[in-house]
Amino acid sequence: MSLYLYEVVPTGAAARTIEEFGARAEKEGGVLIEAQVTAGAARIFAIVEFADCRAPALPAPDLLAATVDGPHEVRLVGADLDAIKAARPGAGYLVEWDIPAEIDMDTYLARKKANAPKYADVPEVSFLRTYVREDTAKCLCFYDAPDAAAVRRARDAVNTPVDRLHELADPRI
Repeated sequence: MSLYLYEVVPTGAAARTIEEFGARAEKEGGVLIEAQVTAGAARIFAIVEFADCRAPALPAPDLLAATVDGPHEVRLVGADLDAIKAARPGAGYLVEWDIPAEIDMDTYLARKKANAPKYADVPEVSFLRTYVREDTAKCLCFYDAPDAAAVRRARDAVNTPVDRLHELADPRI
């Protein structure tokens, strides 16, 4: 089983876009694991699991999305997939980090493991999970935090940059 990231730019209601996108993924043999929506519904980050290790390019749902970027194979780090499937947990913030070209997957994972204990220095922030693209072009890190400044402090504690920081919203908006 493989996980894939799709970035969707919706033109309509996020909840309806997610519903249609999930239906299209299912039609192609996939399961929508989670879909997180940025504040203002400017972007949807969708994770889809395909059992046969192939992910189709899913077209933009008719009139619901302007573009769909993906599929990009990702690896889940810091969380259990079965727990995510069971709870469909939300998050308050999403950090995108464009990983430098000189960092390969092994280097990324070693760095992540070494730095993870440093999150304790920022107890008001809970690191939830990361999806790192298999090509290591970027990763998406999810957090619960009181505000964006706290997320930035947590990223500073683990000595990892923030390329884009998104507050996440309820997809029913």
